[in-house]
Amino acid sequence: MFSRKISVTYADATGASQPCPLKWLDSFAMRSFTNDAVFDDTLPIADGLIEIGNAVPLPRLQAAMEDWFRRKSYLAKDAGLFVVCEGN
Repeated sequence: MFSRKISVTYADATGASQPCPLKWLDSFAMRSFTNDAVFDDTLPIADGLIEIGNAVPLPRLQAAMEDWFRRKSYLAKDAGLFVVCEGN
């Protein structure tokens, strides 16, 4: 079910790349579990790492995570979010 490992990082205030905290990823996964079925196949593993199913589209995942993190004030308005498949 969770066939792809995904790295999720953001650029901090200095521009350095940081792994998204597990708290952020968990918050997104729980919200999405109840609100958007396409993201049901997301499993936060550790800071900066989630596993997802094949049906989860990466561009849509990145946009939804970025939107959610900004609404929760986790991600600064001008910070970038990067979602990259680590294999498969």
